[in-house]
Amino acid sequence: MKKLIFVRHGKAEEPSPLLSDFDRSLTPKGKNTSRMVAARLKEKEKNPGVFISSPAFRALETALIFAREYGSDPDEIILRSNLYFKVNLKSLAEILISVSDEEDTVIMFGHNPAFTEIPDRLSKGGVDFMPKSGVVCLSFKAKSWSEVIHERGKHEYTLKPEKTI
Repeated sequence: MKKLIFVRHGKAEEPSPLLSDFDRSLTPKGKNTSRMVAARLKEKEKNPGVFISSPAFRALETALIFAREYGSDPDEIILRSNLYFKVNLKSLAEILISVSDEEDTVIMFGHNPAFTEIPDRLSKGGVDFMPKSGVVCLSFKAKSWSEVIHERGKHEYTLKPEKTI
């Protein structure tokens, strides 16, 4: 069985003409909320597996917060530009093919609308809108990551920040 966990980045700074969208940071509230959601996820998932993040700063900051909660090496977070620029089922498949089949869990950090739309399409029953700092976990009866995109996953759980505060 393979588990795919989607985490939407925390609340970020407002867009500004002085700062590119790519470089926006999390707000203090976004960091705090992400920490609380990471602690809740750790209660459910003892081993988060492979960390893969959009390189946009707010997504990477969120991934770093989760890695810290798990005691994972931040240098092992894999950055994939297509999680920022063109995330869709095809690019997701390209990312997952690069993961060793010995790994059973992948936790991905990225952005909406893709982080709501993709889990919704991959899940048998669909999923709700993904809020900032939200988490959706899907499981697949697959032996290989290459099989995940071709089947419908089971929606295991959703963590929403309003339930952590």
